[in-house]
Amino acid sequence: MTEATAFPSARRAQAFGRDRLLLAGGVLAGPIFVGSALIQGFTRDGFDFRRHPVSVLSTGELGWIQILTFLVTGLLTIGAAGTLPRLASGGPVWIPRLLTLYGIGLVGAGIFSADPGDGFPGGTPRGPGQISWHGGLHFLVAAVAFVSLIVATVLLARRAARSGDRLDAAAHLAVGAYFAVAWLAMIVAPGPVTMGGFGLAVAVGWAWVTVVLARAARAGRS
Repeated sequence: MTEATAFPSARRAQAFGRDRLLLAGGVLAGPIFVGSALIQGFTRDGFDFRRHPVSVLSTGELGWIQILTFLVTGLLTIGAAGTLPRLASGGPVWIPRLLTLYGIGLVGAGIFSADPGDGFPGGTPRGPGQISWHGGLHFLVAAVAFVSLIVATVLLARRAARSGDRLDAAAHLAVGAYFAVAWLAMIVAPGPVTMGGFGLAVAVGWAWVTVVLARAARAGRS
């Protein structure tokens, strides 16, 4: 009888440990993505954060590095999002789904690589260039990721406001609003300021994901 009751407990402990590991991977996804983008951006010839989005790092001989970055961080985010209903029960049911969509968008961005553009990689003509079928799909899956992230910030802001935490609600809304404005500004008026602003928005968005998952990890320990 003792063995029969201990076995399910051991299985639950293993499942909990696996979920905690997946959540830790999600916490690391942001630093991995931002760190990879910064290292590549400052070391690859011809790349300029004021002219090029991070996505074009997927092109050229070393493009596999950014492609791998998209795939790894996307899968880590999907894995972490799947743990949220179990480790952080009571939260908005749509947050895990939206973070899963965010991760799927990242994986899609790795599968459907961006097109070369505006002089990068070396030898590419200046200007926006032609959009291929995979470049078009890259924009589409990126839009899925961005919209999912923005909506998730709004939902968490609403939850924080309902619980009386106005500062937390304002922080969530600030992240979502800045990301949305920076994204639209880059589309409408691409240039050094808007391109740099969107690059910063990507880093801010990843920082938000990291904080949300880190909070879930702390809640799971309590």
